[in-house]
Amino acid sequence: MAEFLLNNASVTINSVDLSSYVTSVTLSQSADNIEDTSMGDDARTYIPGLKSGTVDIDFNADFASAKTEATVYPLIGTTTTVVVKADAGATSATNPSFTFSAVVTEWPSVSGSVGDLATHSISWPISGTVTKATS
Repeated sequence: MAEFLLNNASVTINSVDLSSYVTSVTLSQSADNIEDTSMGDDARTYIPGLKSGTVDIDFNADFASAKTEATVYPLIGTTTTVVVKADAGATSATNPSFTFSAVVTEWPSVSGSVGDLATHSISWPISGTVTKATS
């Protein structure tokens, strides 16, 4: 896949497309590193452990019906489905979609300083597996 400009990412939360309010999105996944070094080893050895992930999203704020605040605020303290794509176009091998359950642990209803654009910035842990689709 060629390099591309990330300017049309798609973010859907609880089946609501909030892409037009997203200014930044990061989907991070990792696996624990479990040491299994034993007597007689000359160097530390490791095996992969449990996977985990986080989604970080920055939004421009909007309090209208079916927009950022109305969509996310009722979800605080719940788990919801999130779908992220690098481009809003069709899902394909060069534009995969990532679907996962996120725990809505925070929602800054009001954030900003005098004269700033009102925004929301979140960092939610992923619960379970991230599913990557290519079609």
